[in-house]
Formats: sequence, structure tokens, C-alpha cells
Amino acid sequence: MADEANRTAFVELQGRMIETAAKLKQLQNQMRGKEGEKKRACFTLEELQHLPDDTNTFKSIGKLFVLEPKSVMVAEQKQKLEDSEAAIASFQTTKKYLEKQLADLENNIRELLQQDPALVRQIMSIAV
Repeated sequence: MADEANRTAFVELQGRMIETAAKLKQLQNQMRGKEGEKKRACFTLEELQHLPDDTNTFKSIGKLFVLEPKSVMVAEQKQKLEDSEAAIASFQTTKKYLEKQLADLENNIRELLQQDPALVRQIMSIAV
């Protein structure tokens, strides 16, 4: 009876651990995307600083290029930069939470396996 309860607990913990690891990986991918967006905005702002204030620039919208004043382009790039930084900060908080949750799940599995050596043998026999 206890063996079945421990096995069920193990399967549940393992499933939650896999789910949390997948969420963490997805979050890391989102962070990489936002960091790339932030770099592009920084580079664009840097290049725009060298242009005179009365310069017209072209903004890409898909395959279309739209004529925009430099001031509009600078404002858009600054907004992108701020949005990216805010998103990255939010992702960092979520990442810390998920990493803590993953560590807790690992500890729970480790404790469960230490308490029930029969469960370890059972899992090892399934894995082989």
C-alpha cells in the first residue's frame, strides 16, 4: 500500500519536474528573444544619434518602407528598449521562481527515493 502511494507520488513529482523544466526552457528562449530585440534597439539608437535632427529615415514594415522623421524613429526605438528591459526584468523574476521550484521538486524526489529503497529498485528495473 505504501509502495503504491510512494510510486504515485514519484510519478506526480516527476511530471511536475518535467513541466517546470519545460516552462524554464521556454522562458529562457523568450529572454533571448527580448535581449536580441533590446540589442537591435540600442544599435539603431546609436546609429540614429549620428544623423542630423532634420533627417528623414525609413522604417521597415514587412516588405514596405515608410518615411519617418528621425524624432519618431528615436522615440519608437527608446520605447522598444524600455519595453524589452521591463520584459527581461519580469522574466528574471519568473526564472528565479521556476529555478527554485525545480530545486524543490528535485529535493522532494531525492527525499522520497531515500525513504523508500524498494521504489529505487523498482524504478531501476523499469529503466533497464
